[in-house]
Amino acid sequence: MTYGDVAEYVGAGTARTVGTVLARFGDEDDVPWHRVIRASGEPNPSAPAEALRRLRADGTPLGRGCDRVDLGRARWDGEAGAAGEAGETGATVSAGGESAVGRVDAAGDQ
Repeated sequence: MTYGDVAEYVGAGTARTVGTVLARFGDEDDVPWHRVIRASGEPNPSAPAEALRRLRADGTPLGRGCDRVDLGRARWDGEAGAAGEAGETGATVSAGGESAVGRVDAAGDQ
């Protein structure tokens, strides 16, 4: 999912809010930060090489010289199992993203 996709899915904030949440909580073990990408398919800007390494390990379809996610094949629409393996990957993203967004809301920092 893109940053904007996550914001839309959880029904709170914007793409920037999601980026802020990942910056604050992305290093926690239960947050798969590398699975949230830019709308261009580019990986997380704070650690792009590590994000790409993890995306490759996940089997995420890449395109454009293997430095961007192929959104046409990998993007998850929020429906469980709707995109096969990408859907399973996205389900983990949404669970982690939803949890982290809730933490920011509770702190009143959104």
